[in-house]
Formats: sequence, C-alpha cells, structure tokens
Amino acid sequence: MSPIPVTILTGFLGSGKTTLLLSLLPQLLAQNPSYKLALLKNEFGDLAVDSQLASASSIGGVRELLNGCICCNLVGQLDEALKELAETVNPDRIVVETSGSAFPATLAMEVNRLSRETNGKYILDGVIHVIDVENWTGYADTSYTAKIQARYTDLIVFNKWEVAGERRMDECLDRVGDLEVQIAWVKSDRGRVPVDIVFGVDGGLARTLGEESKAVVVNGHGHAHDHGKGHQSEVEVLSITLSSPNPNSVIDASKLEKLLKSAPKDEVYRIKAVLAASAPIPSSDDAPSSSSESAAGRYILNWAFGRWTCTPMNAEAGEHESSSGVVLRMTMILARFESKKWKKRLETQGFVELEGAEKGVLSVEKIA
Repeated sequence: MSPIPVTILTGFLGSGKTTLLLSLLPQLLAQNPSYKLALLKNEFGDLAVDSQLASASSIGGVRELLNGCICCNLVGQLDEALKELAETVNPDRIVVETSGSAFPATLAMEVNRLSRETNGKYILDGVIHVIDVENWTGYADTSYTAKIQARYTDLIVFNKWEVAGERRMDECLDRVGDLEVQIAWVKSDRGRVPVDIVFGVDGGLARTLGEESKAVVVNGHGHAHDHGKGHQSEVEVLSITLSSPNPNSVIDASKLEKLLKSAPKDEVYRIKAVLAASAPIPSSDDAPSSSSESAAGRYILNWAFGRWTCTPMNAEAGEHESSSGVVLRMTMILARFESKKWKKRLETQGFVELEGAEKGVLSVEKIA
C-alpha cells in the first residue's frame, strides 16, 4: 500500500490553523469526492474545542490529545494515535495540528522515526506554519517558541495580513528574514490557501530531521525534557466549569460577552468554550457572523486576540466528554504570570453566571 502522507500544521496561539484546515476540505472534495482527510489534534488545556469544530465538517476522523504538549510529554502517544486513524479511517492524508506551543522539529523527527519502523507506512509531507501577521510581531519578541516554529518549517502561511496592513506584513517578512533560513511563504486569502500549495510541499527540511539532528534541535530549543523551564512555561492555562443540577440551565450570554470585549490581548491569548445558551453570543464586529439562528442550544465559542465566533454545535457529530453535562466548559490561555489575577476576576466579577436568578457552581482551576 502507498504510504499515508502526514502534514504537520503548527503556529502560535490564535494564528488560524483550524480555519486554514477547514478551508482545505471543500477544495479536496471538489477534486475527489471520496477523499478522506483525518485529523490528529493537540488541544492546549483539557477541553476539546477545535476538534469538535472539525468533527462537524467533512473530516473523515478526528483524534484529540488533550492537556499536554504533543512534541514532548505526549509524543509517546503519537504512534498509537496515527495507528488508530489509519485503521479506522483509512485516510488519504493525516494532518497533525499542534497546540500553539508545540515544537515542530521534534514532531517531524518522530514521524520520520515511525516511517522507518513501520517500513514506510507513513511519509512526512512537510511542516506548515501559520503566522498571524496582526499579532506575531508582538509575541515573537517574547516567545522563543514562536521564533523556533517559524524556523523549522517548509512553508509559512501569513494569515490576517488583510487586517494588519502591508506595513505590518513587511515587518513580519523582516522578522522571518532575521532567522537566516530560506523558507517558502504564501499569503492567505482570509484564511484560505490553494490546497495544492499546502499539501505536496517539498518537505525537504522536515524529512532531513532524524536522530542525528536531535542534539542540535533540543539544544536550540533550550529545554530538553525540563518543561518547567521550557516553552510550556510561556503561557498559563485556566480551566473553567459552570455547572447546574437543572439540565435546562443556560449561560448569561450578556455577562460572558463583557469578558470577551474587555480581555486585553497582551494578557489573554485564547478563550475557547463549549456552552449552553438561549441564543448565540453575537460574533465580534470584525468577524463574520457564524449563524443567523437564535435557538437555544449548545455552542462553540472561539476567541483569539479580541475577535470571536460563536458556532452552533452539530448535534449529530456528538459532544466530546470533556464538555458534556455542564452549562459551560472554558479554557483561557494567558500570558505568563496572569493566571492568578484572572482567576480572581472570574470568581468575583460575574463574567460567568447562569441566566436568571438561578445560581450555578463555578470552578476555576489553573492547570498549566
């Protein structure tokens, strides 16, 4: 049998990886209606959000790895996850979408190792890195991981450049130039890139990373197996749960919307949630409306750097166990040293409450 191509999709928090992936599906199906794309998704935190969005699309199969980094403490699960997708979906391609902090070179080496040990069952097609032009020049200054992600890649996709403008785009190109490597790049069209550009890249850099490269890569990464001082310490994560014994309880959307509008971009990187609401929270002014429906139900909230969408959950796809049975499950990914302050705000300022006079049970825990 032909080897299964594996594409690694990486990029810092909120860069638009899932948006890019979902834009590729219609293109693939237009070329071949029977094409099967499988997704291995690494979520930051303990809540599956992006994978539930993907499950509602035409992706053949989704497997998620939660609450850890796929390039290090979860890397041992990569073999079984790929095997499960290969056997249950029989896909034409597997996309490994990393969390915003993952280090792509380590993943590339692992896929190359698995390819050798399985007699070529998989082949690494390449590493695609998505850069949020509007915000990258800010967090690239402080995030070593953001720089390393851009360095060890085969293709850079510049996203959100339409919002940022040509001047900011030129600044990003200068920053990439500072890495002193030759990397192919393309500008997205509001998150969309032709599928033939993303899949089927040369992949020369990724495929050359093997065991002999490990010492150089790990030393350059600067953390080896000590993640207390490594890239995962660049962010802090809060896990928020609002529960109620009443199965018909819903979130107070107006109060939650105040949180979405007031969260500073230099303190809060991402907010992801699955929630029950009497109507969807209106999307931010700069984001396209995700739904014209007003019915009560379960919704997926996705916030990044001041913009958000609230998408109805596909009931037929089923809800992941990480969020089922509660009114709201939310993950907040914060800048360093911000979790204590935001934990107190969430507990005292009424951002997360039930609609009406009913009182729910709120839990806010730091998990990373």
